Amino acid sequence: MLMRTDPFRDLDRLTQQVFGTAARPAAMPMDAWRQGEEFVVELDLPGVDPESLDLDIERNVVTVRASRPELDSNREMLAAERPRGVFSRQLFLGENLDTDRISADYADGVLRLVIPVAEKAKPRKIEIARTNRQQAIDV
Repeated sequence: MLMRTDPFRDLDRLTQQVFGTAARPAAMPMDAWRQGEEFVVELDLPGVDPESLDLDIERNVVTVRASRPELDSNREMLAAERPRGVFSRQLFLGENLDTDRISADYADGVLRLVIPVAEKAKPRKIEIARTNRQQAIDV
């Protein structure tokens, strides 16, 4: 049986498996949702030392950096699919979030960010003042 191969397609497939795609990065897959008055983001980081985690915010961009130690080069690996070394991911937040009150927690290989909605972005009622605009007419 003759099989045709396309080396570029094979390279593209391998690259997507190792590095992920723009829609689904392999190094830090995440889920995000709104829960009441806050947004929650969970990033999968199994095997990452909590001491290697770094979380920065500049304006409305949150950058998460982490590292997973390199494998022992003396091992004969059968599969090595998890990314190693330093990797990062950026989240671009909307103006309606309160970036000063972000909280972060790392447990069981999951980094959880909780980002509250800014007070200025919450719906509010505006009271309408009622004034008496009748004027007396002099005769």
